Amino acid sequence: MGKLATGRLPGLMVAVAAALALVLTGCSPAASPTSAEKTLTVGATLEPPSLDPTTNSSASIPQLLLYNTYQTLVRLDNAGNLQPLLAQRWDISTDLLTYTFHLDPAAKFASGTAVTAEAAAKSIERIKDADTVSVWANQMEVVDSATAVDTHTLQVTLSRPSNNWLFNMASSAGIVIDPDGLSGLATQPAGSGPYVLDSWTRGDSITLKLNKSYWGTPPRYDKVVFRYFSDANAMNAAMLSGQLDIISNLQAPEAVSQFSDTSKYSVIRGTTNGEVVLGMNHDVAALSNLKVRQAIAAAIDKKALLETVWNGEGTLIGSMSVPTDPWYEDLTGVNPYDQAKAKKLLSEAGYASGLSLRLRVPATAYARKSAEFVASSLKQVGITVTIQELQFGVWYSDVFTKGDYDLTIVSHVEARDVFTFADPSYYWHYDNATFQKLVQQADEASSAQELPLMKQAVKLLATDVAADWLFALPNLVVTRAGITGVPQNATSLSFDVTTIASR
Repeated sequence: MGKLATGRLPGLMVAVAAALALVLTGCSPAASPTSAEKTLTVGATLEPPSLDPTTNSSASIPQLLLYNTYQTLVRLDNAGNLQPLLAQRWDISTDLLTYTFHLDPAAKFASGTAVTAEAAAKSIERIKDADTVSVWANQMEVVDSATAVDTHTLQVTLSRPSNNWLFNMASSAGIVIDPDGLSGLATQPAGSGPYVLDSWTRGDSITLKLNKSYWGTPPRYDKVVFRYFSDANAMNAAMLSGQLDIISNLQAPEAVSQFSDTSKYSVIRGTTNGEVVLGMNHDVAALSNLKVRQAIAAAIDKKALLETVWNGEGTLIGSMSVPTDPWYEDLTGVNPYDQAKAKKLLSEAGYASGLSLRLRVPATAYARKSAEFVASSLKQVGITVTIQELQFGVWYSDVFTKGDYDLTIVSHVEARDVFTFADPSYYWHYDNATFQKLVQQADEASSAQELPLMKQAVKLLATDVAADWLFALPNLVVTRAGITGVPQNATSLSFDVTTIASR
């Protein structure tokens, strides 16, 4: 079988999580047990419900662990391109079905055992066949076999060509797990990254410490402490009082002017993969009606919402795609704001006398503020919305897992998560055969054919109002003077602390 390519190809978790505000704090005597130990403290809005990314799709898990404690064969760099990690290089057969990965012979797990092709194969098979997160299993469904050719050579054969499979391997579906650590993954990661778990104080913080057996270039900090804040204003206050070094995604963007002193702070504006989606449960009778969905979309002034909710920071998108996607187009004009049209559509759908819906959202700043704006907007066209704010664990159980909701608002932060709309079992229960066919054709197509097919698919979601896209979250970063290595754009789920340094 001939060879098509070697190495680095340009670059889907569920994506069900909230935008996670991270805040980093550098070394200080209070944070460091000894003057020689360097500690970085990271604040986040959502504490992981578990440390096992294979059985829970919360974005807070890979935010903490991906690339820091767990590694993948390939990784996404800050530009969204695939780069070697555990695999030094890879080859792809001319029929696009066989991938041969050449693993770094120096790589080893934190336990000290070698990272082998057999371990990588077992990790793929576990994601594919075990009781793991359905979205990860779906991403591995295309894998026909994963075989260790020798100690450091892994061969993966696909059942059909897939443009997105290798891209998915750079995220949670592609983590390589120590086979000897599988029994305790919920509380003890078993990876090969530069950090290992030190401690977990539930409800407060998670501390990572250096992996003394790390095989690669060591990071710059001895410990990384992830602290969890539910109040964005408290996070800002901590930054202003000198307790923090970085707010890695400002969750109170109206406060950005407080950091205008360039001698103390830098403000970095970039993009994320976080589409803030007004999700609609298509199993709910009213929401299975296209005219009702169109009415909801027409009733909401997205530009005014962005100004009100997120201080005008972010991007209006119109469908499940963000500016860093190769097939991105501004589709905000497909369902423009028009309250008169919304009322007419509701009447035509049989709801002239009104409609009542539950809007169940996680307790995050963007969801809470957006819910209030949406409820007010929908009330003006005759839709009564009852807002129920849930702790994220409850939201995950009731809304995402059980589908107990009418409307919801959450940021989907996984890259290229448009493909979740092709899964009718996913929590919004959208089932459109034409869309499913388009994305599969695009996944199997040549690079020249993939782009127009994906543009068709993304536009179909907009015209069918599979959901209503409020905006894409910005990557709004505040750092103190002297902090370097913080990427402008959030291209993956990982908050990769190995790139952070301080002068």
